[in-house]
Amino acid sequence: MDFMKLLKSLEELLYELVSWLVFYPVTMWRSVIRPLSMMRYADIELFDKPEDQYEDTLSPPLFLLITLLLSQGLSNALPSVYDPTEAARELGSGSNLLIARGVIFGIYPLCMAVTLLRSKSVRITRNSLRPPFFSQCYVAAPFAFLLVLGFDLVSMPQDQGVLAGLVAIAVATLWYAQAQIRWFMHDLGIGAPRATGIFLAAFLFATLAAFLVALLITLDAKSIATGAS
Repeated sequence: MDFMKLLKSLEELLYELVSWLVFYPVTMWRSVIRPLSMMRYADIELFDKPEDQYEDTLSPPLFLLITLLLSQGLSNALPSVYDPTEAARELGSGSNLLIARGVIFGIYPLCMAVTLLRSKSVRITRNSLRPPFFSQCYVAAPFAFLLVLGFDLVSMPQDQGVLAGLVAIAVATLWYAQAQIRWFMHDLGIGAPRATGIFLAAFLFATLAAFLVALLITLDAKSIATGAS
């Protein structure tokens, strides 16, 4: 009986992994082309039964993590003036690096979600924070992928990808900004100038927080590596 349960679990795991090949591109395409629709979709799906949620897409946090995993693999594949494996060695493994990236880029959807709730004067709890955070993961994933790709291109040897990298960074930032401004306008019922100001404040705070967290993770990893040696 236990063996049959194990086989059933493996069967479900295999199906889930293979289904990502279909639902990941679908989720990415919809998130890039219709970011606000996907954010509304994330809100609605949370009210469904757990087994009925996200039937034709990936769940937002999973979508963000898979995107960061693909981004990490692409970073390792591109030539760079920096050692692409150094961060993984300092953190102990590639999985630790993925978790670190998840925490860093998870700050953006967290800050945007908190900003929305505070602007609505809604008490921040686990239940109230979940819907806007899940919504934000759908737009954070394309932003993170293109942003990291831009920095990877800029760091290529002999300045081969500087122009393409700067364009990628600019496109990622502008796309993210327009999606967030429209989101604040719709959810808060405010005009574009005020929504832009709210976004800029939240974005700058998230960027500073992400930078500080990344710095702390790097320093902590280096101190552990130094102590071990």
